Amino acid sequence: MELRDIEMAQLRSGEVDVAHVWLPVHEPDLTTGPVTHTSPVLLMLADSHPCADRDSVCLEDYGDLTFVNPTAPVPTSMEEAFQPFRTPAGRPIPRGPSVSSRDDQVKAVVSGRAVLAVPAEAARFSPWPHLVYLPVRDAPPVHWAFAWRTADETPWVRAFVRAAGRRRGAAPPRWRRPDRRHGWWGPGG
Repeated sequence: MELRDIEMAQLRSGEVDVAHVWLPVHEPDLTTGPVTHTSPVLLMLADSHPCADRDSVCLEDYGDLTFVNPTAPVPTSMEEAFQPFRTPAGRPIPRGPSVSSRDDQVKAVVSGRAVLAVPAEAARFSPWPHLVYLPVRDAPPVHWAFAWRTADETPWVRAFVRAAGRRRGAAPPRWRRPDRRHGWWGPGG
């Protein structure tokens, strides 16, 4: 199993046994293990975007931005963790281009047609030219855990989640501020 973004459909179909997902997961057919880590939320935008020179954004700013509209079947509760549908003051958050893959999401952002809220790890592991990552200063951190189909829990799944839980005791990475020259965040020293 690769630790990568796995669509919920792949988990449900049995294509994968365990997925590392962000919370909350309120799906009756899925079980989640303990939280493995938390991630700050960043806003990915084109370096030509009017907000690109800011040091950070807040959730209320989302009402003035257009977000990509993922077509993958992600439960609403999970989408809300990164890209809520309303600002804290109740303004709607516009959705723009509909995209079906991670590459298409990034292309929509690089083109300036939309922005995307992402975990801090995305900036580190998926650096693209002409992107800027800004902290969302009032966004709660996103929590991550392993999830599996409740009906298909096996000794292997339990052992995997137990081992991941032991790893959880390690010190979490510290995140440094964006490096505009390289366009990504990474573990700080």
